Amino acid sequence: MTMVNFEKTPNDLRERKRQLTLDRIAEAGLKLFIENGYEATTLDAIAAASGISRRTFFYYLKSKEDVLLAHESGKFPQSLRPTFLKQSPEQSPITAARKTFLALASMYETKESILADRILRSIEALRLRKEALLVQMEEVLAEAMYELWPDPARRPALRLDAMVAMGTLRVAKENWRQEEAAYPLTRYIDEAFDLLDQHRSDYRSSSRRQ
Repeated sequence: MTMVNFEKTPNDLRERKRQLTLDRIAEAGLKLFIENGYEATTLDAIAAASGISRRTFFYYLKSKEDVLLAHESGKFPQSLRPTFLKQSPEQSPITAARKTFLALASMYETKESILADRILRSIEALRLRKEALLVQMEEVLAEAMYELWPDPARRPALRLDAMVAMGTLRVAKENWRQEEAAYPLTRYIDEAFDLLDQHRSDYRSSSRRQ
């Protein structure tokens, strides 16, 4: 009988070590931002609190902004494509996106995520960086849609679906944070997509009457 080898490969161990170090940097940085303010916190201070050198910091992250984005979005950007591609193509792209977001909601549902988001919203340059990340995730979602529905003729419509889906997720997240996470994020995602469905239904009914 063949024995299955469950030992981790060097690459697995290296990635796990990298992730643990990245998490430590992000946690140390957020703590310093809360204690001392974003502007007053230096990269050297974050590196020292993380037990690494300034040079090592840049191996993991490029700026103080990245520390906040690591908390605000978590592993969502890296998980978006593979999670979406598990969806069945026998449904609408919007429905597939909705199910994907529900599956990944827990990556946003942390106290650290809310705190990081507040800091990101408090400074104009940081808000712009946050907007840029949303655009990048929209592009990732669109590319995943192209893979699931490879017909080139569908690409323009799929691009619009990706924009609408990410916009709906954004509304859900904003409502969740405005209400101080009174309910699970999944509830706000469902409410936002239900509203989108109702709006589309009302529009189609109105168009038929005209």
